[in-house]
Amino acid sequence: MIPFLPFAIILYAFIINIYAFYLFYKDKKLSKTKKLRISESRLLTTAAIGGSLGALIGMLIFRHKTRHIKFKLLIPIILIGHFFLLILIF
Repeated sequence: MIPFLPFAIILYAFIINIYAFYLFYKDKKLSKTKKLRISESRLLTTAAIGGSLGALIGMLIFRHKTRHIKFKLLIPIILIGHFFLLILIF
C-alpha cells in the first residue's frame, strides 16, 4: 500500500464530513428564511461521496430532513456502506 494513502483517506473523510455537516446546517438556516435552498440531490451526493457521517450528525443535531423517508433510509445505508468500504481498505 502507498505510505501516504491512509493519511489521504482520513483527511478526505474529515473534510467531506465537515462539509456535509455544514450543508445540513446551512440548508436548515435557509429553510427558516425561505431563501434559495440547497438541493436534496446535493445533500445526498455529498453523503454518498464520503460525507455520510457528517450528514447523519447534521440531520440529528439540526433536526433537518428527519421526516423525509429518503433521507432517513439512504443516509444510514450509505454510512454502513462506507464503514464496510473502510474495513475492506484497511
